[in-house]
Amino acid sequence: MTIQDAIKEYDDFRQRTRQTDPLPLIDTPLLHRIGEKADALGLECYVVGGYVRDIILERPSKDIDVVVVSPSHTPSPGIQLAQALAKELGKGAHVSVFRNFGTAQLKWHDQEIEFVGARRESYQRNSRKPIVEDGTLDDDLHRRDFTINALAVCLNKDRYGELIDLFDGLLDLEDGIIATPLDPDITFSDDPLRMMRCIRFATQLRFQIEEETQEALRRNAERIKIISQERIIDELNKIMMTPAPSIGFIELSRSGLLPIILPEVAALEGVETRNGRAHKDNFYHTLEVLDNVCQEQGARSKEQEISDCSQGFSEGNPLAPCPLPPAPLYLRWAALLHDIGKPRSKRWDNVAGWTFHNHNYIGQKMVAPIFRRMKLPTDERMAYVEKLVGLHMRPIAIADDVVTDSAVRRLLFEAGEDIDDLMRLCEADITSKNREKKKRFLENFQLVREKLIDLQARDNYRTWHNPITGEEIMQTFGLKPCREIGLLKQAVKDAIWDSVIPNDHDAAFQFMMEKAAEMGLKPISPSQS
Repeated sequence: MTIQDAIKEYDDFRQRTRQTDPLPLIDTPLLHRIGEKADALGLECYVVGGYVRDIILERPSKDIDVVVVSPSHTPSPGIQLAQALAKELGKGAHVSVFRNFGTAQLKWHDQEIEFVGARRESYQRNSRKPIVEDGTLDDDLHRRDFTINALAVCLNKDRYGELIDLFDGLLDLEDGIIATPLDPDITFSDDPLRMMRCIRFATQLRFQIEEETQEALRRNAERIKIISQERIIDELNKIMMTPAPSIGFIELSRSGLLPIILPEVAALEGVETRNGRAHKDNFYHTLEVLDNVCQEQGARSKEQEISDCSQGFSEGNPLAPCPLPPAPLYLRWAALLHDIGKPRSKRWDNVAGWTFHNHNYIGQKMVAPIFRRMKLPTDERMAYVEKLVGLHMRPIAIADDVVTDSAVRRLLFEAGEDIDDLMRLCEADITSKNREKKKRFLENFQLVREKLIDLQARDNYRTWHNPITGEEIMQTFGLKPCREIGLLKQAVKDAIWDSVIPNDHDAAFQFMMEKAAEMGLKPISPSQS
């Protein structure tokens, strides 16, 4: 079968499922030049793996992996072909050689091409680093992680476009199946990172994990402990950046990987009932919030499409949040972690039932240990997630009550430049199945947004700073660092936020003097300063 036949077969499949977009072709000038140069050097070469898979699936792919086979057993045939091709391509082609691995990377314009000699691999129990030997194309395809990644297309002129499919990967593409070419227990035990890749591909492609492969995930879950956190977080972030990350987290939970990788999130799963009263499953609620955040139309407009329960968010409304840009990675992390404080804060009250008081503040304190353990960045990105987790109940509390200028002003000051992301998270957090309750929240969120825009236009509270500094208080009253300084600054801040005084220095200074007099503080004369 040729790649054109495979594309036609897949196209027929898509026609049957009413997917009719045109498919790309394998006949590109660059791939032809690779094949021609391989012919000139007496080498066999094949484009393999993800590039072939993505051509058939019509997914964009710039990275090309080429396996090179030398019939005469020339050492490092991949490096040889890469260097010869770069010389022919001329200016703009750059080759990086990794002789220890027998690989070379060629960058040309916006393409990256990885060249490697065909090889076979074997593994030791306590390492995912393989012992590598020269091998045949069959050896190379046998070492691949999944059948859909074990497809190869010949680039040599006399066989150009011939598809090599040893493990029925094309059928798995048609059926939407993730399966391993060989025994999945061996595949996952040899390189446990493949378990994360399995779930990542299932999430990205919306494929099902084949039953035997799924069972092997559960049997080998503990093996993930030999993988570095950096490798794990790389795969986890790729899952997070998909349109529906919930798919991946459900699979991580089913496989037993989630309690090992992110026990704080795994602890959210489950429902406890007492006296006939149960709380919601906070794990599945969290995943719903995460998916809502990732919706580029926004949580409110999505709600409007589903139930049209809020008349306040029409297309003509400039405050409506559609369309939204794709949610950035750390907003998604904030959504995933927004309720992680609930298991630690859960209490039973005979009147109120299940409560989770202060779970946002508890969760905020849990963010840093999670980021450090998982080798996530501990810079301003972590601080951003901490802020959103800590504040995520505030807009909801405001929207559940009378929406006052004072409450919105405080929210705007504390959220600062992250107010839009905070509002997006909180709107995504409205997952109630009670239509009337949801409608009320959505309408009140509209009021919050209107006040945010109005206050920002009038007062610029996103970049607000207290007009009275600690240094000025110390100079005015001849104080050293003490409790009274903080009390005065807080009093000024509260007065501005509650519109008792205007947001300017003179009014704030006069108010500070009055509060200081009530506290028994007296200003010093210039000669005493």
